[in-house]
Amino acid sequence: MTPFFAVFILLFLKLILLRYFFFDGIEWLRLATDALAVLSLLSILELLLPSRAKGVGYWMFNLIFSLLLFSSTVYFNHFNSIPTYTALNELHQVTKIKSSIQSTLKWSDFIYFVDVFVFAFVWIIYRIRGVRIPRRTSIRKTGMILTAIISLALSAIYINNGKSIANELAQAENLGFFDYQVAAALKAKEENIAVLSGNIQDTIAQVDALQASYPYQSDKLKTAVTPAYFGKAKGKNLIMVQMEAFQNFPIHLTLDGQPVTPVLNQLASEGLYFPNVFQEIGQGNTSDAEFMSNTSIYPTGTVAMSSGFGDRELPSLPRLLQKYNYEASTFHVNDVGFWDRSKLYPALHFNQYYDKPFYNNDHFNDFGASDEELYRVGVDKLSASQSEDKPFYGQFVTVSSHFPFKIPDDQVRINIPANMQGTEIGEYIKAVNYTDYAIGTLVEKLKANGMWDDTVLVFYGDHFGLQPQDIDPSTLSTQLGIHYDERITRFNIPLIIHIPGQTEGKVITQVGGQLDIMPTVANLLGISLSKEKFTAFGHDLMNTDKNIIGSRYYLPTGSFFNNDILFVPGKGFEDGKAVSLKTMEPLADFTKYKTDYDYILKLMNLSDTYVKMLPKR
Repeated sequence: MTPFFAVFILLFLKLILLRYFFFDGIEWLRLATDALAVLSLLSILELLLPSRAKGVGYWMFNLIFSLLLFSSTVYFNHFNSIPTYTALNELHQVTKIKSSIQSTLKWSDFIYFVDVFVFAFVWIIYRIRGVRIPRRTSIRKTGMILTAIISLALSAIYINNGKSIANELAQAENLGFFDYQVAAALKAKEENIAVLSGNIQDTIAQVDALQASYPYQSDKLKTAVTPAYFGKAKGKNLIMVQMEAFQNFPIHLTLDGQPVTPVLNQLASEGLYFPNVFQEIGQGNTSDAEFMSNTSIYPTGTVAMSSGFGDRELPSLPRLLQKYNYEASTFHVNDVGFWDRSKLYPALHFNQYYDKPFYNNDHFNDFGASDEELYRVGVDKLSASQSEDKPFYGQFVTVSSHFPFKIPDDQVRINIPANMQGTEIGEYIKAVNYTDYAIGTLVEKLKANGMWDDTVLVFYGDHFGLQPQDIDPSTLSTQLGIHYDERITRFNIPLIIHIPGQTEGKVITQVGGQLDIMPTVANLLGISLSKEKFTAFGHDLMNTDKNIIGSRYYLPTGSFFNNDILFVPGKGFEDGKAVSLKTMEPLADFTKYKTDYDYILKLMNLSDTYVKMLPKR
């Protein structure tokens, strides 16, 4: 058997294994796409390699191929999303979250390398014994050329037939891993051509027209002289706290009579609590949440927004507030280079950022300083703006509850039941309980520095914490006495706003997303986005009757939450699935939501076009 056919069989088997890992099973009829992809790659390699180098060349190609599939599998295990070639640009970020990556590694992930090491071992033994490995007869060049042409042509047909599938998971399963990469590259090229030939003002007009066609507001809200809560916190300082891996279910949860989040519970009881808000992050995860809460623009899902658009002049909350004499600062205990925040913060136009060197490293976790230290430094820096009689906007990005949720023993402030000890849920409860405790120290510092009565506080989660592959929803529901849905509860994050002087809390049940945070805050501060001609893709939740938010990356493109359901498409709308937000039960007939599906696809595409058209700095 020639090296060509031997390696073809091995690589094809590895792609079958990849399908099993990604899709929890194998659709045998779809394996033709994988076979054609391998044939295309190997036939080109066969034509390029000289005869003497074929053995080493195929071994090296097999090694690279195996590394690619291994890293893609690890990526999928951690992010629950199939990586495209753009994800390779973010591989340097892995070293900053190595404990998180290591915790998702499985022994089965290393199967890709078994044959590589076996061949290397055999080769070493042959070399030691001085045995020459016989050369195999090369395949005729004309046959290889014909194989390359036919396999590439058939792959092109598959790609063309599958490019209209919006759901990335369904598209990858339909096309196979490598053809999916080609389809993603072709789509990106088409979008870039459209952006280059377009006009941002025309795009804004399309956004305005599309949003005007959706009934976000009832007639009563549309005709109101002044929006509800408009200017209720006008001129006040603003602090927004983005809580790492913080889901909504711990709010008001008790464990053996112990409140898990007593501080946030109190803040919610005195302020505005939004229990039906959902994450919308993309490839940038936490940094994408920072991006959205400050811009109200959808992440593209194909690249971390900090990396892909950190060179732009982003319309943002800092830029907007600076027009009203605010100082804008952001605080994060990690290195500012992590997820290219060194690009993101200037793009958002923060006046200052305070990263790792500004904090005393108390070695709380792999990121370094604790939330308490974060708030200590932050309040100290913000008090300088307060003393200058200038309002400030401070953004805090916490990390103490970062996966895998390991906090020092001397910082544990809640007793975990025996059946949860050593489990992910037990560690998670400890971590979010500490996060809540640290928020209490922030409140105390604001009061001690005379800033409490002049500061709006906004708390929200960046993304889910509990890993779906490690959590059984039914077991978790029984342990915590809640209904934990594998998608609805998982993507549900808290949003709590505390307004100075407000003592009676209000629960706002309106469905929302991270895109809606910025418009809601602007309304409270008395800033009209329409008068400012600020293009926002989210909406003020205080003045919205009916909402729809799109999601992609952890959910496939075309997924959305509206006031009634979570919808996740299949290859299209008709073969999708809907779950009621109220009952968390599947909805058999969801045909009336087809217009919502079409709408959100258009809106997200316009958002992508808009952000790509923004001028560079």
